Amino acid sequence: MTSNAERLYNLIANDSNKKQSLFLMALNNPKSALDKICEIGRELDIQVTKEEVIEYISTIDDEATKLWLIKARGGL
Repeated sequence: MTSNAERLYNLIANDSNKKQSLFLMALNNPKSALDKICEIGRELDIQVTKEEVIEYISTIDDEATKLWLIKARGGL
């Protein structure tokens, strides 16, 4: 079963503009990036919480994603 966080992550990952924008935002303010991810979810009618996003991202085996997650956790 696919979680809402996974569905949303995949949609964002396939949209290069959203992905780049969120990555740049995360570098400067990880908390804002999490807020933006949740906002994008609401716009797409895919409800997620920050905790669900962090939990899902922690399962991804991608070095860049893991680095972002470490930064995001430090910024919370």
